[in-house]
Amino acid sequence: MKLSSIHLYNNKTDTSLKISLLLQYIKEKTGLEVDLREITEERVLAEEFARAKVIDPHREELNPNPLKAEIEYEYKIISGQKPSGLLYDGFCLQEIYRQILPRKEHNLAQGHIIFTTRLFGTFSDNRYHARVAVFGHPTIISTTGIVVSPAKPREFYLRKQPREDPTILANEFRGRFIEYDDKRLTEIMKGYVMQAFFYQVFGNPFCSDPNCRLYNAHWQEEVINAQLKSKYEFCQLHYQALTSLKHQQFCTQ
Repeated sequence: MKLSSIHLYNNKTDTSLKISLLLQYIKEKTGLEVDLREITEERVLAEEFARAKVIDPHREELNPNPLKAEIEYEYKIISGQKPSGLLYDGFCLQEIYRQILPRKEHNLAQGHIIFTTRLFGTFSDNRYHARVAVFGHPTIISTTGIVVSPAKPREFYLRKQPREDPTILANEFRGRFIEYDDKRLTEIMKGYVMQAFFYQVFGNPFCSDPNCRLYNAHWQEEVINAQLKSKYEFCQLHYQALTSLKHQQFCTQ
C-alpha cells in the first residue's frame, strides 16, 4: 500500500518547534497531503505513561506498578509541564501513542509523526541509550532527545570539571551543540521528519553521507553539519529517490 498522507501531532510544550513550518516543508518535499493534529485522548493514558518509565538504565526493567504521585506527574506533563529527569522505554512509548491513532488509519498508507518532550531510549549492550526518534507506526520524535542523545564535542567532556560552573563551559561551546529552546530546532527537525518519511516508504531512514539530512548522527556537531551547515539537503541517491516519488505522486493526482 502506497503512502498517501502524513499526520503531524503537535508538541504544545516546546514553543521553539514551529510545527506549521515542518508541515509545509514535508508537503514541498514529498507532494503528499499533510495535516496537523492535536493529541486529544492522552490524559486517559497517564497510567500507561508512568508504567513505561525506566527504573534502572542498566536493566531492561520498567515501572509496572506506578505510584499515585507518578501518575499525577504524568497528568502534569500532559497538561503542559516539561518532564524532568525521566527516561521512558521508546518502544513502549510508541505502543502507547499507537492507541491514540484512529483504527482506520492503522495501515501503510498513513504516516503518523508524533513530537514529544518526553525523553526515551532503547535497550542494547546492557543499558538504555537515549534516542531522538523511534521510527514506525507511529514515529515518535523527542525534542528533548535531540539535546540529550547526540554527544557534545569531545573537548566539552575533557574540560568539564565537577566544580566548574556549567554555564561558563556551555557559553564557551555555544553553537556547537543543540540546547533547550534552541531557535535552530525547527530546521534540525526537518531532517528527522524526512528520516521518518524514508523509513515509511523504503524501510531505511538513514544515509551514510554525513552531509545528507538522513545521516544517522551520533554527535551534536554531526547533527549541526547535516541539518544546518551542509551545502545540500540530500545526497544524490536520496535526492533522486525523492524526486521520483514526488513525480509519481503528481502523476496519480
